[in-house]
Amino acid sequence: MLDTIQKETFVELNYKVVDEKTGDVLVTVDYPLGYVHGVNDVMSEQVSKYLDGKKVGDIIEVPVDTKLLYGERDESLVFTDRIENVPEEYRQIGMTITMENAKGEPKNFIVTRFDDKTLTVDGNNPLCGREVVFRLEVLTIREATDDELDHGGAVDANPDINEILSRA
Repeated sequence: MLDTIQKETFVELNYKVVDEKTGDVLVTVDYPLGYVHGVNDVMSEQVSKYLDGKKVGDIIEVPVDTKLLYGERDESLVFTDRIENVPEEYRQIGMTITMENAKGEPKNFIVTRFDDKTLTVDGNNPLCGREVVFRLEVLTIREATDDELDHGGAVDANPDINEILSRA
């Protein structure tokens, strides 16, 4: 039985993204994230190296440079419009609105504020420009099955931390 994280072990984690300045939890995963350590790229190399040798119950905190993940904050992706120009179903903080640019490429914008007169959307990732820590708790460590080794994670799952973060 394996008791530490090493290459080709199946690992399940709870995962949170915490704002370093405020301590606020910005993202939390409602289900364990399962992957095969050292086989797929669900975890960045920066995070993976912190997990090597950890045991069930260990909690690690990894500071992450959001500029590397998302680039610099782009204020040209923030738009404010008169509230009467926005359908009522979009008048909710956190609502995602998909728009297309002139080339027909989709871009997600999040409603960040609204009042009686205006509504503001932001196309930056919500973690962009923040100083964050990834807080991971090790839940499970075991030998990966052959199918999990081939798949890089749980057989009926496709873990992708970047997908989770893009919804942040």
